[in-house]
Amino acid sequence: MIRNYLKIAWRNLVKNKVSSFINIIGLAVGMAVAILIGLWIYDELSFNKNFPNYDRIAVAMQNQYINNETQTWNSEAITLGPALRNNYGSNFKHVLMAGWTGGHLLTINNKTITESGNYIEPGITDMLSLQMIKGTRGGLHDAESILLSQSAATAIFGDADPMNRILKLDKKLNVKVTGVYADLPYNSSFGDLAFITPWQLLVNANHYDTFFNNPWGASWFQTFLQIADNADMNKVSAAIKDVKMNAIRNHDDARFKPVIFLQPMSKWHLYADFKDGINTGGRIQYVWLFGIIGIFVLLLACINFMNLSTARSEKRAREVGIRKAIGSARNQLIVQFYSESLLIAVFAFFLSLLIVQLALPFFNDVADKRMSVLWSHPLFWLTGISFSIITGLIAGSYPALYLSGFKPVKVLKGSFRVGRLAAIPRKALVVTQFTVSVVLIIGTMVVFQQIQYAKNRPVGYSSNGLVFVPLQTDDITKQYDAVKNDLLASGAVANIAESESKISDIYISNSGLKWAGKDPNLQEEFATMCVTTGFGKTVDWKIVEGRDFSDAFPSDSSAIVINEAAVKYTGLKHPIGETIDWNGNGKFRIIGVVKDMITRSPYEPVKQTYFYLPRKWNHLSNINIKINPQVSAHEALSKIGAIFKKYDPATPFNYQFIDQDYAKKFDNEERIGKLASCFAGLAIFISCLGLFGMASFMAEQRIKEIGIRKVLGATVFNLWQLLSKDFVALIIVSLFIATPVSYYFMHKWLLGYQYRTEITWWIFATAAAGAMILTLLTVSYQSIRAALANPVKSLKTE
Repeated sequence: MIRNYLKIAWRNLVKNKVSSFINIIGLAVGMAVAILIGLWIYDELSFNKNFPNYDRIAVAMQNQYINNETQTWNSEAITLGPALRNNYGSNFKHVLMAGWTGGHLLTINNKTITESGNYIEPGITDMLSLQMIKGTRGGLHDAESILLSQSAATAIFGDADPMNRILKLDKKLNVKVTGVYADLPYNSSFGDLAFITPWQLLVNANHYDTFFNNPWGASWFQTFLQIADNADMNKVSAAIKDVKMNAIRNHDDARFKPVIFLQPMSKWHLYADFKDGINTGGRIQYVWLFGIIGIFVLLLACINFMNLSTARSEKRAREVGIRKAIGSARNQLIVQFYSESLLIAVFAFFLSLLIVQLALPFFNDVADKRMSVLWSHPLFWLTGISFSIITGLIAGSYPALYLSGFKPVKVLKGSFRVGRLAAIPRKALVVTQFTVSVVLIIGTMVVFQQIQYAKNRPVGYSSNGLVFVPLQTDDITKQYDAVKNDLLASGAVANIAESESKISDIYISNSGLKWAGKDPNLQEEFATMCVTTGFGKTVDWKIVEGRDFSDAFPSDSSAIVINEAAVKYTGLKHPIGETIDWNGNGKFRIIGVVKDMITRSPYEPVKQTYFYLPRKWNHLSNINIKINPQVSAHEALSKIGAIFKKYDPATPFNYQFIDQDYAKKFDNEERIGKLASCFAGLAIFISCLGLFGMASFMAEQRIKEIGIRKVLGATVFNLWQLLSKDFVALIIVSLFIATPVSYYFMHKWLLGYQYRTEITWWIFATAAAGAMILTLLTVSYQSIRAALANPVKSLKTE
């Protein structure tokens, strides 16, 4: 019996090729979108969960009360680790001080490569439960050791045994390979950790044990922790909150009221945003956003399925009547209709898997993921097959339960009529489809408008031809004057200067400054950057008042240049010549004011900033180069690279164009925008596919009416209007619903940015026009085709 049901279901699919194709393709695309989004959400929610101690690992963070608001930092003082071990040791299994993961040079013989690594205390191997391929987890107890990831070991040594080989780290520290560990997963906070060296090596190399006048005042490092097995994360966090305040209670820094707290590993990825000291979320909002989009896109596909299934089923009323007349029971008809729906849903599911497999490389590239279909995961198959069955049952419920209840006498006598109200549910579903699609379109347009708005914001300096070269060794720094002279003599370089950080990302802040008229209650904080003379000409900053640094003025060693935001912040009406007392570092005279430059987030106000020339404690490890505009970038970089190789032959020449580096600040928003636009496009495609099917059905249903109207003189345009106006009316209704809904959600999203665009009327007008044009194009094919049909054939009776 089941075989007969499936055979009849297959024959119906083949007989109604167009509607079957639309049903299967539309549902398959919707399922594919849902699977892709599901894989993305699974990847996001499983971030860091590969670590066995996931729920007991945390990073120390601190809140500082500055300028009447609480700022949250993930950097800590070098003294925090020892203080926690000494005073709260029973609460922790590990307290580990660490630097910051970044690129470093690894050299053996004449081979040098750049790998990403960090200086961390030895307990990190147990905290992360590293899988050791060679050596043991105790390899970091030697202060001059290094653990390599498997990929890093292969890159350096190939197939040779790396154990006990000596590497030179950043061309100045000798380290011995004491172990090789399996690469850490890409979807983890340590996914780029290609090597680990002991924290003590960093301390010894930079003399950090005696370097700081006020060790608690420099929050330069990270502190990772693993709480004790019997401890509670929230209770431990509450217990340590005053550890820094207690240490600096009699120091000037106490006015910032620092509070230390633990941020669990479970929140590192999805809950990284803080506002006024309170965790406000983070990427979790995108998990919810794409989850909702996935549900709605899948809903659109199901609406198509249900619409076309119910529409087609009305034509089968006579079939039901005949089958009931010759003895078919109602339950047999119910099983038959359900079989057809389930067959379509199963076909669509397996087709969706093919679509997902083909789309994954593109999707991974856009989303910056390394996902794969979970072929061996039972939950994946259980979810997919269950959904297919549920979709088939829901879509088949109308024909199965409604049509199977017809009285055969009425159907066969021709007295059965579906009625005008039967189309109302289908119209409501079409309105729902386009409402969702238009909301997605408007949302995508607002995202890209916000990105463009921030991109068009004046940066305050010239990034054209500006190259940033990070120096990983001291070779260039020691020979800077010679390098500078050769670069200028090459004709490829217009200007050159050193700096503490790159102009597009000033990450250093300082306090402890005093000036005339300062409010004694002000908890000051400035972004600061140490530069050499010529920096202003290199980045082409704009002097508003006063002058730039100059070698002609030896006194500039105690001078600073501030930005316009700093002028407003200090309240100095005539800043040139005023003195800033930098507590412990001397007095500095303001010699110039420059226009505000975007040196941090393009979505936030410019921070008060001052620039100063090198002091004895500064280490300038970055070079800024302005390429000669008369020389091509390719030729210039070739000459620049050759000069760097001349003075530092063993180090790879690495550089970044500042404009490209600045563009990376928009990566997250652009990635979200691209994903949203893809899903919005697919939603429109699914909606139009359903609209095409409905238009085809309506044209077929009204074929005799069209024939009569043509005989009576109706033109093709008249008939096109007749068949299109109902659909246009539905789209207008959906636009009226979608407009306020999309405005509400996108306005709420924009409130998360201090520097934000306005939602303008043309976005809604463009979305409305686009939806209307797509509707007319979709419907017009079937409308015009029906209008051009020969009325003789249309009116011919069977």
